[in-house]
Amino acid sequence: MKKTFALIILKIMGWKIIAGMPDGIRKGVLIVAPHTSNWDFVIGRLFFMVLGINSRFLIKKESFVGLFGYILKLLGGIPVDRKNSNNVVTDVAHLFRDNKELVVIITPEGTRKLAKNWKKGFYYIAEVAKVPVIVAFIDYKKKEGGIAFVFKPTGDYEKDFEPIKKLYLTKQAKYPEMFSLSPMYQEKK
Repeated sequence: MKKTFALIILKIMGWKIIAGMPDGIRKGVLIVAPHTSNWDFVIGRLFFMVLGINSRFLIKKESFVGLFGYILKLLGGIPVDRKNSNNVVTDVAHLFRDNKELVVIITPEGTRKLAKNWKKGFYYIAEVAKVPVIVAFIDYKKKEGGIAFVFKPTGDYEKDFEPIKKLYLTKQAKYPEMFSLSPMYQEKK
């Protein structure tokens, strides 16, 4: 029922899913970009409902207030104290150890505002938890999204980031002026 409802809403909004979750993936850190709008969350949740991906997501602890905080927890939100995030990698890695199936969604930009430097926590969590990185995208120009590819971290972040960079350079954010791949990865599209 949820899957059908989500698919109908996406179709009404003009969005399509062009690639789903590869078979056999039960655990992983799912990164998604570009992230420049609250609509990214709504569209992403609809995509994940259609794809049958039962996921949790990291979000700043300040969002967990009152009824909104309760709703975030129901949706799978994991509060993160961005001022004291030293244990996030270890804590999330323990979640993977304690669950047979778990997909944790992280937006490496860390914010909807222009992020000059992406957070590398997604990579370190996958490395420590020994789970793959699932690379997803949302493209407002084509109104499509999906899972692009999956990889296991090799320990060489720069090398592993190359295909991620190439993918996201072809995707358009809702607010393109707010999207950056960090200064070392800037290229013209």
